[in-house]
Amino acid sequence: MLTSEDLAFFAVLAGSSSLAESARKLNVSAPAVTQRLRALEARVGVRLVERSGRQLSLTDEGALVAAHGAVVSDAIGALAEALADRRHTVSGHLRIAAPHGFGRLHVAPVVAAFARRHDAVTVSLELSDHPAARLVETCDVVVHIGPPGPPGQIVTTLAPNLRILCASPAYLEAAPPIHAPSDLIRHRGLVVRENDEDVTLWRFQRARHEPTTVRIHPAMSSNDGAVVREWALGGLGVTIRSEWDVAADLASGRLCQVLPDWEAPPADVVALLGARHGRTTRTTAFLSLLRQSLTPPPWRTPVG
Repeated sequence: MLTSEDLAFFAVLAGSSSLAESARKLNVSAPAVTQRLRALEARVGVRLVERSGRQLSLTDEGALVAAHGAVVSDAIGALAEALADRRHTVSGHLRIAAPHGFGRLHVAPVVAAFARRHDAVTVSLELSDHPAARLVETCDVVVHIGPPGPPGQIVTTLAPNLRILCASPAYLEAAPPIHAPSDLIRHRGLVVRENDEDVTLWRFQRARHEPTTVRIHPAMSSNDGAVVREWALGGLGVTIRSEWDVAADLASGRLCQVLPDWEAPPADVVALLGARHGRTTRTTAFLSLLRQSLTPPPWRTPVG
């Protein structure tokens, strides 16, 4: 009674707020969507969609079709992936998410190289402030910097990454000396607000010392790490930034490490994978290329 094309069509409707939005997604006219929907409802003998004004909502029967359609679609997709794996073919659609700054600098070039190498794969890369929290269930690979996701999440480490307390030479020359983490309370803190973390609680540890925490009162904050880095370079305060982001500034002297004997918790670069997505040939091939590009970490000068 229903074909896979019918289910794919109805899945687009179920994920849209209006028939006009569905038409845009399907790249057809709104009347064409209406005509196809009516034909589908006539074949199944029940009304699937309530149309009031410009809004679209599913009937109970429509919600049932959408739910079963998603199961069938997943099963067809899994079968296609399994057959491709048997042929060792890298094909299908690869969905990747990554943080803005790291994604632009270190992930996007690998995506380009991967697309050139595997022209049977289509790729989408979404850069987000909250990739781990929001996209892990809908993407094949989520590049994440920091603590791994929830328990049971499949995680693979891509590269080590320290978090470094730093400030510009000009700021340190004009500000009171910093001898211990507790001194930071009297300084201008620059913070990045991301991943819903408590960014005002700075944690440090030191060999043969108990870990310590400091509650700072940020002078400036942003959801963009590049902005906070520029503020630090401009002498506006002290910040904790990822090693990958400030390694070149530290090497050139534009920034100085503060309290080098005290370490902030590291934030390794990891990939978060869905249970099904992690087994596809295209995901494995992309992770291999990404890990290769990060070995050794580009932000660390190779020894020797």
